[in-house]
Amino acid sequence: MLTPEMTESIKKVEETRAQRMQCEPVRMSAAEKDALLKQYHPDYRDKGFTEIAVGPNRGQKVPAELGALLHAESRLKGHAPDPEQIDIDVDVLVIGGGGAGAAAAIEAHRAGAKVMIVTKLRIGDANTMMAEGGIQAADQENDSPMQHYLDAFGGGHFAAKPELLRKLVMEAPEAILWLNELGVMFDKDENGRMITTHGGGTSRKRMHACKDYSGAEIMRTLRDEVLNLGIPVMEFTSAVELCKDGHDRVTGAVLLNMETDDYLVARAKTVILATGGAGRLHYQHFPTSNHYGATADGLILGYRAGARLLYQDTIQYHPTGAAWPSQLHGSLVTEKVRSLGAMLVNRDGEVFMHPLETRDVAAAAIIRECGDRNKGVDTGFGSGVWLDTPMIEQIGGPGTIEKRIPAMLRMYLNYDIDMRTQPILVYPTLHYQNGGLDIAEDSSVNGVPGLFAAGEVVGGIHGRNRLMGNSLLDIIVFGRNAGKAAAAAAKETAPGKLSLDHVAAYAKELEAAGVHSEAVSPLLLPAYARHSRGGAQ
Repeated sequence: MLTPEMTESIKKVEETRAQRMQCEPVRMSAAEKDALLKQYHPDYRDKGFTEIAVGPNRGQKVPAELGALLHAESRLKGHAPDPEQIDIDVDVLVIGGGGAGAAAAIEAHRAGAKVMIVTKLRIGDANTMMAEGGIQAADQENDSPMQHYLDAFGGGHFAAKPELLRKLVMEAPEAILWLNELGVMFDKDENGRMITTHGGGTSRKRMHACKDYSGAEIMRTLRDEVLNLGIPVMEFTSAVELCKDGHDRVTGAVLLNMETDDYLVARAKTVILATGGAGRLHYQHFPTSNHYGATADGLILGYRAGARLLYQDTIQYHPTGAAWPSQLHGSLVTEKVRSLGAMLVNRDGEVFMHPLETRDVAAAAIIRECGDRNKGVDTGFGSGVWLDTPMIEQIGGPGTIEKRIPAMLRMYLNYDIDMRTQPILVYPTLHYQNGGLDIAEDSSVNGVPGLFAAGEVVGGIHGRNRLMGNSLLDIIVFGRNAGKAAAAAAKETAPGKLSLDHVAAYAKELEAAGVHSEAVSPLLLPAYARHSRGGAQ
């Protein structure tokens, strides 16, 4: 039920629509963007961060919620299993069952390695499944990997590791071809040519999509391939610590069966972390678009093993999370809605930014509009701005929304909101972990032999902000490369005696630094219930 304030505001949006459709919104200057970000983006709020007390990033800032987990006790304290009692023995252990983990497992299997996936939920229960808008690749005549690189490098505030970003854009066309051959149903015209669109911060139409459920379609295909190849998958099984051998090389992990609470020891010649993001930590109390298991486990495991974090203080708040109704609060409203023509307007029907600014700039602008400018629409449990979705039908013609973003249409129709005729309310939602483990070009974790990483657990690919469509791309490019490199390294590795000595050494570092905590980590599952397994215990 719309409130009287919402109804009155919608009238203003409708009254200004014709005029707005005649005018091209002006983009901000670089100086304006920088000033906006520093004043309004959550990454610049000192109160949301703490200082890391121990380890490779000692003295650097990190989100307070993540810092608490880095400073927590190991889950194995007092009841660690004997690492010499091997329950599972494989060449390559893949920790994580999302897109990056599946892509890695497929390539490692094809390279001849004995592979196993362990995932704390089910295979495919991952942020990959939640991705909607598309996957970038410069494979059209008027585009090039160089242009893709420039867009992404600038959009990431020139902070991406050049060698990682180069690999991302250079291998993007091959990634699309690989997925297409696996059976991903990309949007194509009547001649079989890929249909591409713009995304925020892109200078070319290079977004390849599957309607507005691109991640689900990609995950469906990858999951089917994993199962068709007969790669074993242990579901509802979490990695709670990595194991090392006498040469400081990662050669396994301690696993927890989430259903029985039994511990298992897995020995592997190489390990791939593909554990995803951290949205369910709810940094600074933001809602999230992330899946239930996104609790930063890989950052904790990797850091305790000696991995360095990169850009761990940067988080992507997707500018358009659903702000109303309450049942959808924080759910992703794909950027594709804006690329199809919907404008962001405040409660008075005024355009306050170009609809396709980069995500960090757009999020900061919405926060400013709902805050200092007092131009947001009150929802009763927050505020938001309008995303004027009826513009899409006026620009593209009747039926455009149902054809191009059917999942989004259905999501809102479930709550009697027809986005073809009524604008929708949005506000930034915690969406993506920009920072993560520091890796090399072959996806090996720098400074930690035997450990590889791919997907959202990795930092440095996107710099300090990510463009739409580059996350689905990086899980394929770096997932595949991690699988190939881990399989090759496994052929040259003979694991020694497994040990958890590094976990004990980390605990001593915390004690020496005067850090004491009652919490345990990794978190495994968010603590929404007081006695939830993996959360409050």
